[in-house]
Amino acid sequence: PFDLSSEFGVGYTATSPNLLAAFMRVCRGESLETEARATSQAFFVLHGSGSSTCDDHGAINWATGDMVVLPRCASRITHAADAGADCGMYWVSDEPLMRYLGCTPTEATFHPTVIRREQMLREVERVSHEPGAEHRNRMGILLGNKTTDYADKGGSGTLTLSPTLWSLLNVLPPRDLQRPHRHNSVALDLCVSAAPGNSVYTLMGKELNEDGTVKDPIKCVWTTGAVFVTPPGWWHSHHNETDEPAWVLPMQDAGLHTHMRTLDIQFATAPAAN
Repeated sequence: PFDLSSEFGVGYTATSPNLLAAFMRVCRGESLETEARATSQAFFVLHGSGSSTCDDHGAINWATGDMVVLPRCASRITHAADAGADCGMYWVSDEPLMRYLGCTPTEATFHPTVIRREQMLREVERVSHEPGAEHRNRMGILLGNKTTDYADKGGSGTLTLSPTLWSLLNVLPPRDLQRPHRHNSVALDLCVSAAPGNSVYTLMGKELNEDGTVKDPIKCVWTTGAVFVTPPGWWHSHHNETDEPAWVLPMQDAGLHTHMRTLDIQFATAPAAN
């Protein structure tokens, strides 16, 4: 697990006050069991193929680039790798929130959801060709399910991965930057892929300069398969100085903030021309 609990003084494993992130390796032809006291668990497949099985939700097959999202699961989940290769998975749950509240989920608040790699890439390609796409602060797609869909479609209207989790598959095009923005949710940012070196990075800090850039920033270099944390309320901008696209998958507790109307996402504006 990516344990930062000592940074904010809690007595249980946590990456942020509400979320826990971890990496899992399942050797070829073998299996690994996990369990979490959580309302939501998201598994992103870094590489390999296999299946995840539990008493509550049955068996779900997955492959590289797929996202599996499960609601409350009273039983353990068995993750089995196919015989061809080892598997790597990125796992995020809201277990720290449950431990803070001293409670255990008793009902599933959404249905198991599987978002396939092909579907995500197809949608990113589609939105990248929409009119005005070149002027957007982000080039990506929100990941959600029917429970969190638009209200007029019978959902909660949060447009989030689950009632607590929020995620976005975001591409940073070559020689591009995404201007500073901030939000009250904590972001656990997984770099899905980036060119080697120090030329793909995020700048983050508490304030902005007059020109709209981040003041006295901390620089986080993107490394394929690595995770960094963006603190709540900090301004951050993403930069790609290479000739290859870079991909990031942030996971946030923004489902909760969106429901409470406390997300307060803001985007820095460019300075006016003289």
